[in-house]
Amino acid sequence: MLEILKKTNIDFIGKRYYAFAVSGILVIFGIAAFIAIFLGKADLGIDFAGGTMLQGYFEKEVRIGELRDAMSRNGHDDAFIQSLHREMPHYFLIRVKKTAEDVTTIAQDILGILEKEFPGNKFHKDSVDGIGPSVGRALQKQARVAVLIALAGILLYIWIRFDFRFGVAATITTLHDVLLVLGILFILQREVSLLIVTALLTLAGYSLNDTVVLFDRIRENLKLFRRKGDFARTINTSINEVLSRTIVTSLTTFLVVFILFLVGGEVIHDFALALMLGIIIGSYSSVFVASPIILEWEKKSPKRFK
Repeated sequence: MLEILKKTNIDFIGKRYYAFAVSGILVIFGIAAFIAIFLGKADLGIDFAGGTMLQGYFEKEVRIGELRDAMSRNGHDDAFIQSLHREMPHYFLIRVKKTAEDVTTIAQDILGILEKEFPGNKFHKDSVDGIGPSVGRALQKQARVAVLIALAGILLYIWIRFDFRFGVAATITTLHDVLLVLGILFILQREVSLLIVTALLTLAGYSLNDTVVLFDRIRENLKLFRRKGDFARTINTSINEVLSRTIVTSLTTFLVVFILFLVGGEVIHDFALALMLGIIIGSYSSVFVASPIILEWEKKSPKRFK
């Protein structure tokens, strides 16, 4: 395996209280973001907040950036625009958060904007659909349930593979990562959409993978060094042994997502941003959150070293 770092002996465990302080502050923002989402005070995407969706095509070529600018100039800064591959060329999906009892009213407003902004290039309406607030609330509930099921699954998996303490530590760490990413996106005033929820579930799996690798090394070293050192030293040794692997994996994954962030387009911009934050936080939390939780628990209630 490629190693960008030779054998290291960094005292990660000795710096755990600084990490706890930083994580604690960021988790507060994450909890605030979660509460804001629950109360409907956050910047929710159309999937959650409801809105109007219009599909159709232009007779002549239109760049998606031009279409987005046109909608923004006419009071639809939050418009979601996607180019679709259909039988007809220049086909677009346009979604806005505004709703009305009759979605046709909103559709006519959008058609009027397109007619004004693109004279001589007629837009043919194909379909109009409305997403009501009740649908948005149902999607919010399903998103919360999905996250809770993922956390419960993580706890069960690690409990079976290692033991209950490792399972609790991994679950807390995953929740920590989700809250931190959510909190940072909230500070950056990013829109919370189904794509963001997808990114959060993805990073939960990524963070778990890093944590499992580290826990596996800790378990192996506990068997080898049970009589040669204390628990803290064993954990620190394990972290240093997997450090190069963690950096290589995180760096290569980050570069791929970063390229996606740069050239992937507006539609997946926030999705890629959430993944980038998740990769950084997931790598950090495996070292500075998951392992220290095991250590603190061991200090309070010794199980492995009497």
